[in-house]
Amino acid sequence: MQLPFAGSEAPLRAAPSEDCLYLNVWRPAGRGKPAPVLVWIHGGGYVYGGTSPAAFDGAGFARDGLVVVSLAYRLGRFGFFAHPALAASGEGPSGNWGFMDQQAALRWVQANIGRFGGDPTQVTVMGESAGGGSVLALLGSPSARGLFHRAVIMSGGGRALTPARELRRDQPGVPSAETIGRNFAARHGIEGQDAEALRRLRALPAAIVAEGVGFADLFRPQPGLPTYAGPFVDGDTLTSGGFPAAPADVPVMVGATSADLGSVPGATKDEVFALFGADRDRARALYDPSGDLSVASVARAVGGDRQMVEPARHIAQQAARRGHRAYHYRFSYVAESRRPDAPAGAPHATDVAFAFDTLPARYGAKVTPRDAAVATAFHRYIANFARTGDPNGRGLVAWPPADLSAHDVIDFTAEGQVRFGPDPWRERLDLVGAHAPGAAQTADAADRHNSPPHAGNSKGGDR
Repeated sequence: MQLPFAGSEAPLRAAPSEDCLYLNVWRPAGRGKPAPVLVWIHGGGYVYGGTSPAAFDGAGFARDGLVVVSLAYRLGRFGFFAHPALAASGEGPSGNWGFMDQQAALRWVQANIGRFGGDPTQVTVMGESAGGGSVLALLGSPSARGLFHRAVIMSGGGRALTPARELRRDQPGVPSAETIGRNFAARHGIEGQDAEALRRLRALPAAIVAEGVGFADLFRPQPGLPTYAGPFVDGDTLTSGGFPAAPADVPVMVGATSADLGSVPGATKDEVFALFGADRDRARALYDPSGDLSVASVARAVGGDRQMVEPARHIAQQAARRGHRAYHYRFSYVAESRRPDAPAGAPHATDVAFAFDTLPARYGAKVTPRDAAVATAFHRYIANFARTGDPNGRGLVAWPPADLSAHDVIDFTAEGQVRFGPDPWRERLDLVGAHAPGAAQTADAADRHNSPPHAGNSKGGDR
């Protein structure tokens, strides 16, 4: 159940419904030895999306020898809602229902995927945007241990830019999930936390529960007290607001698009660069050296780096610091028919159709040979990673895992090439990372976890 979103990169092809907990399975033709499994978790800000978009067709990965599963999970207040009456009922865990749904689907995979020719000991979880954030949640969740063995995080964040919302404890400017649940109940004349309050909450029509929780609503302030919490730290399905302190020991592929989602407030460039404190002049030189960019352009570039691009690098570095193989990418390519609308680079979520190699579903007859070549390469890297935990393969540009002694990245460039080497954005991402909330504490904690820290290695597969 959800509200429509006209600007989606993956439009739905099925009607929203509360009866949503289904999954889809594609498998290779014929029968052979058990095949690795790729599980897809869609994005949409935890309020929009589904498994029906044509861009998410798993047939291409199935042709590569993978069993593919795409799962649905509850969204909006149906997926993320807490209230004292739920806790008082004693019915069991409550709150992050959407994350519980994802774990239930992964347990289904463990129990049943063998019937479809899949190997439950070789499961890769892959998600984009909120789906990438969901993969991060799975990496840190004690109850998800053993349900998957590799992880692909596409534009999933990885930094806690604001204090993480908690179940019951209010923080300055960040009310708890239960406080927000009480706000929603009060808006509909429901007070208390007894069985009658719970009965009245459950009697609300679905349209009322979905009200005011669309994708566009996430980016504009709503009048009155907040009534939607989104995901919150509960110590089990979500253990932190960024990269988990104790992630599962699995190989990771992580990246973002070059013009990814994010913005920072500021009516002038001075206000935008004030975010960097004493380094504001350095930020100006890196983001607007000629001084001719608009305020909006600078705010989007800084915001995208803070919300998606630098956190992707942060995840790769933190995983490598813990001795896990991590492969860091940036997707800068824009489909040729889309370029007039995307002068700043590859927008958020535009890499998904390339990952699935389903460009005709998104661009129809406008797909060019260059578009198709980029999709083939990106898709092959992901398929290889899902098979072996290493994206490399014959005919592909070599992609070593993250190395703490270097700051390299593989870039699917705007020109349609694949290049691995020093990150041309290193200086600006270093600056963003240095000013990320909790950056010093994160580095100190990582060093304490591995003393001395492990350095990554330039050849995949031997750690």
